[in-house]
Amino acid sequence: MPRTVTVGLDGSPESLAAAGWAAREAQRRGLSLNLVHALDWHSFTYAPLTGGKSLARWAERLPHDTAARLRRDHPDLRIVHQQVTTEPVPSLLAAAEDSELLVLGSRGLSRVTGVLVGSVALSIVARAELPVVLVPTGGADRGDRGIGAATTASAARAHSEVVLGVDLGRPADQLLDFAFDAAARRAATLRVIHGWSPPPVSGHPLLWSTGASARVARELAEVLHPWRAKYPCVEVSEQAVVGSPAEHLVDASDHAALMVVGRFTDGPRPGPRIGPVTHAVLHRSAAPVAVVAHG
Repeated sequence: MPRTVTVGLDGSPESLAAAGWAAREAQRRGLSLNLVHALDWHSFTYAPLTGGKSLARWAERLPHDTAARLRRDHPDLRIVHQQVTTEPVPSLLAAAEDSELLVLGSRGLSRVTGVLVGSVALSIVARAELPVVLVPTGGADRGDRGIGAATTASAARAHSEVVLGVDLGRPADQLLDFAFDAAARRAATLRVIHGWSPPPVSGHPLLWSTGASARVARELAEVLHPWRAKYPCVEVSEQAVVGSPAEHLVDASDHAALMVVGRFTDGPRPGPRIGPVTHAVLHRSAAPVAVVAHG
């Protein structure tokens, strides 16, 4: 079976933006695109306010019409589509089992309150073993130079970074490889951010802080060294910054084509979960967010 990028559809503007992003990513990776409409009562939130027969026709035509539109924009892309009638979370996870990526729409953002991403999207992110990308409507075309996106040269330059959040306590090969590969495919700079907070200490705070900052910077450089060698074409910008990792990452999303964060699959608490930094980035990022699960 050919490898694919799978995208979930529910008729919302966010899911249609995600389908466009997924088509460009599939073309970038040389993969097929799999459109999946998980049909249950949630799907009719975005359906036209008409009778039952019209709703049924809308539900039948949604994946077909979306595929037709994407084929016009990407004539060389192989696109398949399907509709499933079971619960969306298990359906989408099953449909994406052989995929390289699962792409979903997110519901925009608010820097003040943080708009909810959506229960289906969060449930999938918390359970998926493959990378999941959440695409906000306003950030769907970022970094898609030369792949059919209608962006200006200045906008492309403004959104030419892939931003990676790294925890030096548990750096993960899957996360680093995904981020370097994404930057290489986009010919983009990879901006790596590690946020940390110095513990309270006695003695001269300025001297201690200077020494600790240098140590953290060295640790970050050591973690990135083998990946720089593996991806020599990728320009890397390293930032070991004091303060909340989530705040630094959210700020960096303003200028990013793609945000890359991790999700631990092991830990003291069993069951599906999303860490606080990843949770904050998902809710508040201006750019698409890729969540990469790792042990």
